[in-house]
Amino acid sequence: MVALGSNLAGDFASCEALLEAALAALPAAGLRVVARSGWWRSAAWPDPQGPEYRNGVALVATSLDAEATLQALLGVEAEFNRRRDQRNAPRTLDLDLIAYGRQVIATPGLTLPHPRAHERLFVMGPLAEIAPGWRHPVLGRTAAQLAAEATVGTDAVLLSPLGRR
Repeated sequence: MVALGSNLAGDFASCEALLEAALAALPAAGLRVVARSGWWRSAAWPDPQGPEYRNGVALVATSLDAEATLQALLGVEAEFNRRRDQRNAPRTLDLDLIAYGRQVIATPGLTLPHPRAHERLFVMGPLAEIAPGWRHPVLGRTAAQLAAEATVGTDAVLLSPLGRR
């Protein structure tokens, strides 16, 4: 499961257009999109004075292992000119590996499930949109439950369901 986010459109007409292009780039990186949410809007975090974010979630299938999946996502970010020079800075593209099946991984380079995704409505809301019954591998709570309990990004709202684009 991959969370997507953007608050800088870069060379694209909008953040939504950039995110659509990023979704389209995933198969070339070995990640087949099985399902995806609509785009959600939320204030910048942690500084709400920054440009608004667009976020979504994609369920992907891959033959890559978890570490290789993370590296593939970083490669796609680089294609979209993602810069990592300042934590929580505005960005063209943010791709986070949220979960990899039911695996629990804690290595210096990868922690799964993502250690803070369950707190974020801009992640759990889109996930609950497409897989409300998904269960967090550690907490045992569903995506719908976690979305209802989120404490970060609580202003996140669905812009338009996929069927109404």
